[in-house]
Amino acid sequence: MVLIADILMAAGSFGAAIYCYVLSGRLKKFTTLETGMGGAIAVLSAQVDDMTRALEQARTAAHGSADGLIALTARAESVAGRLELLVASMHDLPEPPPPAPDVGADIAEATRNLRFVRRRLSRNEMEAAE
Repeated sequence: MVLIADILMAAGSFGAAIYCYVLSGRLKKFTTLETGMGGAIAVLSAQVDDMTRALEQARTAAHGSADGLIALTARAESVAGRLELLVASMHDLPEPPPPAPDVGADIAEATRNLRFVRRRLSRNEMEAAE
């Protein structure tokens, strides 16, 4: 009975050793940096770092643009206020005198002869129009 238990114990430990050997081979393939999953993880990690840097640059640019836009909006509001004052002050000005009639232009207009030119359509063009 003891002999059978020892044989079963040896077979179990031999099976566990084979199992551990297979797992270590798979783990080595898994963590290889060039070809395995480790390489993919390294590439993804580098991409995450690049995206983080790009995000920070975009965030900085957006803050700069927002600050510039706020400054331009404030400037536009102050200019709009000054324009409103100028338009309001234009109502206080007297009406300008009506413009003097231009006598020279009326004479030139009256003396200019207008000429009308009429052209007869050929027979082919008239048939196409009908």
